[in-house]
Amino acid sequence: MKGGKSIMEKKLYRSEKDSMIAGVCGGIAEYFDVDSTLIRLLTVIFILLGGAGVLAYIIAWIIIPKNPGQVSDDKLDKREESKEKIKKEAEEVVEEVKE
Repeated sequence: MKGGKSIMEKKLYRSEKDSMIAGVCGGIAEYFDVDSTLIRLLTVIFILLGGAGVLAYIIAWIIIPKNPGQVSDDKLDKREESKEKIKKEAEEVVEEVKE
């Protein structure tokens, strides 16, 4: 039990942090507290054994919502860049006002 929550208390979401295509495998891995590589490997095996894995993945992509409490590393980096840009521009405005 990751974080002390039972499976009944958890909700299934697509992962923002552990995402390669849409976060489906990463979200399933987080839900069951297993390595996402294992889930991805099983998905590839299902796809190669008849193609049902593709349909299942697409359906899961549509049905499973994104995790609202997670922010991907890319989004976090963009936020930090925006903060730095705003800070720099604010400092420039302060310097102009002082002159």
